[in-house]
Amino acid sequence: MRILFTGPAAPSHLFPMVPTAQALRAAGHDVLFASPKPMDQLRQAGFPIAEIGDGRPLREAFEEATGEEARYSRPDLDQDQIFDMAAAAFAHASRSTVDDLLAVAGAWEPDLLIHDSCLASAQLVAAKLKIPAALQNFGLTSGLDLAGRLATHFTDVYEAHGVAGPAETTPLDIVPASLGGDGGGLRMRYLPYNGGGVVPGDLLRRGTRPRVAVTLGTVVAEMDGVHAISRLIEAAAGVDAEFLLAVGEADLSHLGPLPANVRPLPWVPLAELLRVCDAVVHHGGSGSTLTGLQAGVPQLLLPQGADNFAVADILTATGAALRSASADVDTALLTRLVEDPALRDAAARLRADNEALPTPAALVPDIEALAAAPR
Repeated sequence: MRILFTGPAAPSHLFPMVPTAQALRAAGHDVLFASPKPMDQLRQAGFPIAEIGDGRPLREAFEEATGEEARYSRPDLDQDQIFDMAAAAFAHASRSTVDDLLAVAGAWEPDLLIHDSCLASAQLVAAKLKIPAALQNFGLTSGLDLAGRLATHFTDVYEAHGVAGPAETTPLDIVPASLGGDGGGLRMRYLPYNGGGVVPGDLLRRGTRPRVAVTLGTVVAEMDGVHAISRLIEAAAGVDAEFLLAVGEADLSHLGPLPANVRPLPWVPLAELLRVCDAVVHHGGSGSTLTGLQAGVPQLLLPQGADNFAVADILTATGAALRSASADVDTALLTRLVEDPALRDAAARLRADNEALPTPAALVPDIEALAAAPR
């Protein structure tokens, strides 16, 4: 069987597909990704990739769609407005992928198309070529809702191709039902794929004092710098813990001299880093959140934009996480993150809920069955 995976050129959207793709390939199926540039982080996963789109950066498409300089942090918008803005921008970026994705799918003839919610061309192609489709969710919020928002900006493209509307698609959720997703499809265990990276030798085992990982995912630092953690770095000096600053190659110069207990790291896969940490601080991105959930550690969320505010609402309601505005982080909050047993217990329960779900490998027969849907 041939399975075509596709999504926008954003690690937070493509990385959740990788464990599913790995499971299908291990079961003997042919897997191909269709992705716009850049492809470097996806290429590390070891799959063949067909290029789609005009090669322009996603950021440029966002700026064209919004008429303003792209930025991640959106304190001026509520969560629904952020989703609407993102839908318009992702739909605009999707326009250049339609013809290429049609060509790839037409030539490769996949039995199943597994897509992300933020590539509007995917359900058009599935409908036009009558390919069964599945929507690989990337987090806690509804992928079907987001895909539907994109489709409202794509009606002219559907008309131009003589397609009545988006293909029906089966959601593939990667969170326990208590945390969201869409339901009505398949639900699998979240297995983190964070890309490759070298793990420092002293981070292969736990340290002698508590460790807190601090990350801004793959996008925030690139777009907005590390301003979101400036106050946290100051407050960390008064906490009896080691803070591991995992923000890749971000410029840290404006933070000034770092406290003795704050250690900047090169790019380290977050799942491996959290294996030896006692807590994690991040912006509320789905990948960071779910990797923290899988590790069973308490989390502090500093929501900035994207789906961060919805994620923070859901996760704090479980008792496994705290939230704060970036400017309000203080030593007492960080100390609670490290020491509160109620946070640890709730985080352990979430980890158990995740581990109770079937792995992607266990769901391979169910995914295979999706390809048998009427065309």
